[in-house]
Amino acid sequence: MSTLFISDIHLSAARPDMTAALVRFLQDDAPGADALYVLGDLFEFWVGDDDPNPLHHEVADAFLALSQQGVPIYFIHGNRDFLLGRQFAKRAGMTLLGDPCVIDLYGERVLLSHGDLFCTLDVDYQKFRRITQLKWLRWLFLRLPLSRRQRIACKMRGQSQMENASKQQFIMDVTPAAVDEALRAHDCQVLIHGHTHRPAIHDFKLGNKAARRIVLGDWFEQGSILVCSPAGQRLETRTLA
Repeated sequence: MSTLFISDIHLSAARPDMTAALVRFLQDDAPGADALYVLGDLFEFWVGDDDPNPLHHEVADAFLALSQQGVPIYFIHGNRDFLLGRQFAKRAGMTLLGDPCVIDLYGERVLLSHGDLFCTLDVDYQKFRRITQLKWLRWLFLRLPLSRRQRIACKMRGQSQMENASKQQFIMDVTPAAVDEALRAHDCQVLIHGHTHRPAIHDFKLGNKAARRIVLGDWFEQGSILVCSPAGQRLETRTLA
């Protein structure tokens, strides 16, 4: 009996090793799980469900095969794949969730999020994030020709990499005050998130109660998986080779 969590895989055609590692995980580790949660940035970028990239079909097939074995799959959007829509989710056998959202994890209320909304010190990014949440802007973007959307996405990725390289690391991490506020607002003592690429389990105090923040890792050098059961939580890794 276990529930699995992954995030920040950043799949792209340039890294077939990461795709192969994810497919192996879905075929070998995930069957029999109570559920699988993908907490964003499954793809390096996403410009619309109409993108015919063969990688997208391969990944959708792998998730669908797991879903057809009776494992529920849930997806929270990341900052790279926030445009992933219902068409792909249905194709992959996924259920889309809001960010943040609360689940019952073996009798405990647990808050789930991609995690970027807690990085409140990164003021410029938060401004960008608010813009990307505008429904009318998404509607307009998705009606541009696919080739133009791809060019825009590539340009934005380059700008993001340059900006992040110049920022101090603590600015791009979550702020404790934002985490505390979210946990209190949702009446939870546990938060699971990704985005920061800093896998760890942090125990702290929320008022006079014990609280826990679990951070998922990326898949750049090794797979990062959170395994939760009634007995507790543990972070595991998988080789990409």
